[in-house]
This record gives sequence, C-alpha cells and structure tokens, in this order.
Amino acid sequence: MKTQVGIIGGGPAGLLLSQILHINGIDSVILERQSRDYVLARIRAGVLEQGLTDMLRAAGVGERLDKEGMVHGGVNLTFDNRIERIDLEGLTEGKMVTVYGQTEVTRDLYDARDAADGKIVHEADDVRPYDVETEAPYLTYKKNGEALRIDCDFIAACDGFHGIGRQSFPAGVSTEYEKVYQFGWLGILSRTKPANHELIYGNHERGFVLCSMRSSTLSRYYVQVPTDERLEDWSDERFWEEVSQRLPSDVAAEIEQGPSIEKSIAPLRSYVTEPLSFGRLFLAGDAGHIVPPTGAKGLNLAASDVHYLSKGLIAQYRDGDESGLKTYSERALRRIWKAERFSWWMTMLMHSFPADGAFGHKVQQAELDYLTSSKAAMTAMAENYVGLPY
Repeated sequence: MKTQVGIIGGGPAGLLLSQILHINGIDSVILERQSRDYVLARIRAGVLEQGLTDMLRAAGVGERLDKEGMVHGGVNLTFDNRIERIDLEGLTEGKMVTVYGQTEVTRDLYDARDAADGKIVHEADDVRPYDVETEAPYLTYKKNGEALRIDCDFIAACDGFHGIGRQSFPAGVSTEYEKVYQFGWLGILSRTKPANHELIYGNHERGFVLCSMRSSTLSRYYVQVPTDERLEDWSDERFWEEVSQRLPSDVAAEIEQGPSIEKSIAPLRSYVTEPLSFGRLFLAGDAGHIVPPTGAKGLNLAASDVHYLSKGLIAQYRDGDESGLKTYSERALRRIWKAERFSWWMTMLMHSFPADGAFGHKVQQAELDYLTSSKAAMTAMAENYVGLPY
C-alpha cells in the first residue's frame, strides 16, 4: 500500500490530522492498535478551546458540536468557603470554551473519515516506522497475523505516551523533561445535573475538587487523592461526602448525588520531549507531551500540534515549501511550554501540598485572593484558559 502521510494512532489527533489533510487533497492512512469500539469507549475530558472548535468547524465536523456543546463564558474558583467567577468572555474580548466530550469529538471525526472513505486500519499490531531519515520512509504492521507495509512520504506519530513513535527516535536525539506529582485524581461519572452551569475548581486543605459535566444530565467530579489510593476503598457515599466537604457549604448544598456509572484514578504528570521531529517522523499530541488535567490542555495541545503539522504538510505538497515542516518542532514547542506552565501553575495553585505546611496553604489562599481581586491577574488566567493563539 502507498500513501502520502502515514499516521500512527486513531485517536482525535490522528483523525483530525487525516481529515484536514483530506480536505486539502492529501492522502493518508491511519494505523490504530485498538478496535474502533475500544477507542470510542475511552472516557476523557472535554473542555475545548476556541481554537480547537474553530478547527473542527473548518474540518467539517462542527455540526453536532454546535448543537450539543455547552459554551462557557466563565469558570469558577472556590477557596476559603467562597466562590469567585472568572469572566473568560469579558476578559478576553469574547473568547469562550466549549464542554464537549473527547469521545464525541472522536466519534464526529470517525463519521467524517467514513463519509470520505478514509483509510483506517484498526487492530494493527506491531507497527514500526523505518527509514525516516530518507525520502522514502515506510511503516510495517501485522493484521490478522499477516505482515504488511505502507510506503509514504511522511509519518505522523499520534500514538500517545506509550506509542512506538517517540520510541523510534535514535538514542541521544531526544531530551526529556518530566515532573511527577505525588497525587492523582479520583473521578466519577454520574447521571446527575451539574453542580453549576460552569466548571468549579476548588482549593481546600483536604485537597483539590473539580465539578465538571458532560451534558445537562451527566456530571463529572474529581477529588485529589494520594497516588497509592485504592479504588475499591471509595464507595459512592464516601466520594460524595468528600466532594461536599471540599466545597463551600452553599455550593455543596446544591449538588445532586447519584450512583457512579464510571470510576477511576488517574496519576498526574508534566512531560515534554524535545525535539518533536526526526527526519520525516513527527510527533503530535501525547506522543510528545503530557500535562496535568488541571488546566484542561491535553486535547487542546494535541490540536495545536495538528494545526502546525498540517500547515507544514499542506505547504510542502501545495507549494514545495518545506519550511513549515522544518520549523514544526520549534513552533509547536513554544506553545506547548506555555501550556505546560499554565497547567503546572493551576495544579500548584489548586491542590493541597501537606509537606508545605500551614505557611504553604496560607500563601495559596493569598494568591487566590489576589487572583480573584485583580483584573490583570484574572485576564492572564483567562487568556491561558481559553487558549493562547496558534
């Protein structure tokens, strides 16, 4: 099989890249290790920056997003038994975020690729890139035990943190930067109305709490827990009690409790590898970076990678201009590190750090008090939360 761009990974990054390339007359093939049902069963966050929603519309996959997405013009912070709203829309000249699940984004992209007869190979085992330093790279994989090959011009690895893309860089080429946090997020999904019409991020001495949603009848809640916490030790009753204790009393009183339909614990880390390209192999999304979910940047960073990479590929094929591909890593990393900084800052601001003692907690309270009383500080947060320009 031959194609122009071989894409490893059939998640939202790989699908979006394939869709954008198709619209611009560039052929691609996606190799995905899992089944489609498995990919669509992944539960992920869904706070979309305006840049991503604009990209989805331009890619022809914005119809259901515009019907079902929940547009938020603000976000709420709780601390010291009070709640303060950050006016995202007012502080950023009209920019907002949209709550729309990553699973739904993936589903919409699958539908678009199906409508265009896009080539997606599911359950592709043992995917390997070869000859990426030459002008004729190729991919090998196994399907139903048969060894197969795809010849291509370029390879995009959108295959996640544990994927083969980053592992295929030669030793000594990459530099890795990582921070591992000593806590995780215990999250539940419940068929209950949201605690608020906008997200609530809570700082409390017992730990962080987040009240989010998937729809007007489906809510997502998280609490900070130690990394060695066991899921089986958390009954629904214990979880709801902990959420209530970490919120202001008037906010907690309005929470509708109900049985969980999904429960999990996710560790938190910040990670970046540099560079994001080697020869004709390019990393995008979690293959090149991870952010803690506090700043809602994971999927959005993957989208900005796709923006830069697709622009470079389009310029290469349309005009013979290779400058966009040569500078892809540098341009993408500038935005990645700004998002890493914001996600780290939000994490350090909102979570409990017992080792810092009473002084550390008081400093957090002072920073939150300053943040919510200073227009300049709120504007800086709002600009980062809605998404910095590409």
